[in-house]
Amino acid sequence: MNENMHEDEVRLSPEGLTLDQKIALVSGNGLWRTAAIEAEGVPPIVMTDGTYGVRYSIEQIDGDGGNQLEQFLAVVGQREGGSGGNEFGTSRPATCFPNGSSLGCSWDKALFRELGTVLAQECQALGVQLLLGPGINIRRTPLAGRAYEYYAEDPYLSGDLAAEVIIGLQANGVGASLKHFAANNSEVERTTMDSVIEARALREIYLKGFERAIAASNPWTVMSSYNRLNGLYAAENPWLLTDVLRGEWGYDGCVLSDWHGIKDRPASLLAGNDLDMPENELRKRTLRDAVVAGEVSEADLDLACARVLALVGKAMAGQRCGQKFSAEHHHEIARDMAAQSIVLLRNRDECLPLSPDSRARVLVLGPTATVPIIQGSGCATTRPTRVDVPLEELRAAAGEHLKFITLEGIDEGGHDAHRSKILAAASAADYVVVFVNTDVAHDGEGSDRTSLDLAEGQDELVAAVAAVNARTIVVVTAPDAVLMPWLDDVAAVLMSFYSGQGFGHAIAQLILGFQSPSGKLTSTLPVRLEDIPGWHSYPGEGGRHVYSEGIFVGYRWYDYKGIEPLFPFGHGLSYTSFEYSGLAISPDTLTDGGTMQVMFKVTNTGACFGREIAQLYAAWRGQETKRPVRELKAFAKVALGPGESATVVLTVPAADFAYWNEEANDWLLDEGVLGLEVGASSRDIRLSADCVVTPVKVYRRPIGIDSLVSQIIAYPTGRTRLASYLQEALGMEDGQAEALILGSSQSFLGIYSTLSWFVDEALIKPEELAGVIDAIAKDAAA
Repeated sequence: MNENMHEDEVRLSPEGLTLDQKIALVSGNGLWRTAAIEAEGVPPIVMTDGTYGVRYSIEQIDGDGGNQLEQFLAVVGQREGGSGGNEFGTSRPATCFPNGSSLGCSWDKALFRELGTVLAQECQALGVQLLLGPGINIRRTPLAGRAYEYYAEDPYLSGDLAAEVIIGLQANGVGASLKHFAANNSEVERTTMDSVIEARALREIYLKGFERAIAASNPWTVMSSYNRLNGLYAAENPWLLTDVLRGEWGYDGCVLSDWHGIKDRPASLLAGNDLDMPENELRKRTLRDAVVAGEVSEADLDLACARVLALVGKAMAGQRCGQKFSAEHHHEIARDMAAQSIVLLRNRDECLPLSPDSRARVLVLGPTATVPIIQGSGCATTRPTRVDVPLEELRAAAGEHLKFITLEGIDEGGHDAHRSKILAAASAADYVVVFVNTDVAHDGEGSDRTSLDLAEGQDELVAAVAAVNARTIVVVTAPDAVLMPWLDDVAAVLMSFYSGQGFGHAIAQLILGFQSPSGKLTSTLPVRLEDIPGWHSYPGEGGRHVYSEGIFVGYRWYDYKGIEPLFPFGHGLSYTSFEYSGLAISPDTLTDGGTMQVMFKVTNTGACFGREIAQLYAAWRGQETKRPVRELKAFAKVALGPGESATVVLTVPAADFAYWNEEANDWLLDEGVLGLEVGASSRDIRLSADCVVTPVKVYRRPIGIDSLVSQIIAYPTGRTRLASYLQEALGMEDGQAEALILGSSQSFLGIYSTLSWFVDEALIKPEELAGVIDAIAKDAAA
């Protein structure tokens, strides 16, 4: 960026620019810059990947460009090799914070705001004005290759956490790019696959997180996704980018494409995709030809140019030249984030924490104890400033007598002789800590995982060790869920996901009890692969992927189907205990435009400091509309010392309880009783209360003479108007008309056919009956 150009000198209008200058402005420059037209007051801005750390490639950003496609594919295809090294090429060091699937387990809005703040500081120091993140695609399947980047299987949690990152970034002068919009939930044929999603699921699950994040934080940019959505490429989808994003949600920022995500450049610009990244001469030429031919108006081009110029203006206003950051301080932040995100899944007989003062001998096994896997693979990969090694951190934090031992020169996945030595050592140890991981060859961008198993031989190792030592502790490093066939045989399980460069220190602090675990799962862990929602239609065929489970994604599926998960959404243990009490809701009747306030108390009833994540779920009681058993609507994290209490107040607008009605093409509240459930997880509900929902706007299915009698009398004046008609047309008494209505309401035929069956058909005139039904419908509309 031109540091000498004052922000007031930046052009904000495309007026006076030539056609070629406008085409350049909406087409990017090289891999990571926007076009510069400095003589016209348009400096370039620099952008780069970074959902959990800043990936600044010296060769790609500062070099002469070279073979851009080769460079781009090299980034996408790189695999994280452990503690850092040549796999990062010429990237500048930056802090590798916990990845999305890890940090999401903190459920901590303050931590996410802090993440945005420190990422902005590093961007400013590196000269980056736009960070391509956060990513909030729903973790629909744990097999998804980029699941490690995304926060949760729930849109409310994802959207609210993402908003905090965006606010932290943009308050410190660096733009965010909320991605990938929308429904890019698998890496299988990700640039061409058609995500086929019914309207209700699309609105309630796959768009809701974006809607919430945009409303709360107004990101400078939104990135369109590679995939097709219900037949149209997302980057060329006017319904998605214009009707919904700009029209319904009122978004006024810049939409940019994922890298080479545009197939038809004129169509993408008309759909609302302003900036085509990276630079591509063919796409620039086709856009210019379309403008010259009148297929794209210059007014449409000017609108896209104006949005790009507004982005450049914000970047210039936000730049803080010469800013530096403390790598050491950011490393401490990364450690704290990791410690608050790691999830204690099981702790039989309070095996953990290990006392630093004990005289125990602890055998440590597993490759990631000494070469930790701290992140996923692909475009988001960050070259860490340093990496904490778990074994070293355990030894450094242990007391004088507590010993962490390893088996030097032993291949843990090797032949029987080595296995015998491992088991002998495990049997002799007081405890065994086994560090396990998934296969990094399939954990990353461009490739979904092929199974939920650990890396080859590791399940067998855990099972064998647990058979000779009941106090076996397992530490799992993975992008998302794994199967745990050995679960019932081990004493404790800690799930770290990909915890960033502070993982080693964090896990040592938790194992030794210097911190109490507080992370809770943001995705359901299944018992078996076949239990995953949509497994029967994953990953699609013939270029189409039907999202067959509809709205029943994640925990919604397990609850609705009555499937017992390995561990439920929201689950996570602590070294202390918490009691919930005193639930109060206000008001007890909710209607459109209203707000529900839920208040309750959380008390630390244990012996140590701890953090609890309280979750509020909505549970509908008997409505006809098909709803999940419960849905997350709000959450709060409280920090309490022993014996301390905190009052939690959660406020939820009535709109958050609405569902998408496909026939009405609108958000509607359901009439009836709404349960408000407060829990420590989706399967651990501690408190509940009911309120009555009385919506102003009620949708009823259209009615006519082919509608069922039961459908017609469900309308407010249906029964009375129909009774009056029968009395007049057939000369019935009031009681006779009511008896006929009651009897015919059980019929599976339409009202005309049903009444004709019960009475003389000649007396039922279709046009008169149609008039009565029309009047009933008009009463309801009024």
